[in-house]
Amino acid sequence: MVTNTTTIEEQLASLTRAIEGLTKHVQEQDAQIARLINKADSVDASHVMGKQVEAHDKVEAPAKQHYTEKDKYAKELQVSSDGLILVDQLKEFIEGTIKSKIEGSSKSSLTYSKPYTPRIDGLKMPMRYQPPKF
Repeated sequence: MVTNTTTIEEQLASLTRAIEGLTKHVQEQDAQIARLINKADSVDASHVMGKQVEAHDKVEAPAKQHYTEKDKYAKELQVSSDGLILVDQLKEFIEGTIKSKIEGSSKSSLTYSKPYTPRIDGLKMPMRYQPPKF
């Protein structure tokens, strides 16, 4: 009787290649996250310099695209008959998700301004302080 089985060595080699690919992918994602965080920080810096209205207008248009891109990535994922997703597809999905999260967080930081002065933010509360309930 002939069966289509793989040896333990072949399975181990396959798992090793998969782990190496995932490790490389994680490192690329870390680098991309760092670039996107730097980009978000530069947007925050421009917000502080008085460009709030311009940046807010720029964020409104991509916000509508955000949902279509998210839907696009979800629709493009193709699952094989074994229930596996290709690494490239997974990479694109993760990149799109991270970009949409960062764009969403930068939008909220552009629309909110703190009503408190730094002096009030620096106040220390007693250990078991409970705010009054009205």
